Amino acid sequence: MDWKTLQTLLSGVNKYSTAFGRIWLSVVFVFRVLVYVVAAERVWGDEQKDFDCNTKQPGCTNVCYDNFFPISNIRLWALQLIFVTCPSLLVILHVAYREERERKHRQKHGDQCTKLYSNTGKKHGGLWWTYLLSLVFKLIIEFLFLYVLHMLWHGFTMPRLVQCANVAPCPNTVDCYIARPTEKKVFTYFMVGASAVCIVLTVCEICYLIFHRILRGLRQGKPRNRSFPSSTSRASTCRCHHKLVGTGELEPGDDKLQASAPNLTPI
Repeated sequence: MDWKTLQTLLSGVNKYSTAFGRIWLSVVFVFRVLVYVVAAERVWGDEQKDFDCNTKQPGCTNVCYDNFFPISNIRLWALQLIFVTCPSLLVILHVAYREERERKHRQKHGDQCTKLYSNTGKKHGGLWWTYLLSLVFKLIIEFLFLYVLHMLWHGFTMPRLVQCANVAPCPNTVDCYIARPTEKKVFTYFMVGASAVCIVLTVCEICYLIFHRILRGLRQGKPRNRSFPSSTSRASTCRCHHKLVGTGELEPGDDKLQASAPNLTPI
């Protein structure tokens, strides 16, 4: 798999992320993707070839291996890394939607028209909810994969000996030995620990976003003197300006035109 392509895609999320989000992305690529690519793939590369059983019954070794390893750890981690990073792409798509909407708006009403967004990457309105939902999806995926990993092998340990009983075509209870179980156990603990760190960072980021949103709401709730109705929209203001200029009542650059175009808060 080309992890460099995934890194390139997710690097764009950094400029829209909080400090916790930047730390999370660094932990993912340094302590999970890098460890996976450099070391973990080699440790699990020969697991089926070196899975030895004390029987010569044809097919018994393969059946015992499939019975204990319904899915390989390394492939499960690959799926986890892909799924846990995909929600971040929602933020990029939302920002791209905002930029396209802004482009069409300026193309329709002219470059002198007031912008729809003061900053397309600022986490206000719908982008805030998209960012929050992406964090919730990450949290759910992390817990789901940890639960699957724990249930498949009855914990995060890697036993030296596994026994296959009542598994056809094995004639009786067969003892099988896993290659390098201690090394695999160490890597399993490391990957689970890195996943736990990412969970803590995601929870901290969710709390930070909610706390920051509450503070901003309290500040905006204070009474302010406004010289224009709060329901005035940017798009309607621009259409009004174009209508006035088109009828000749105002000329571009007129002081009245500027007075009729208040600086509105970002949508």
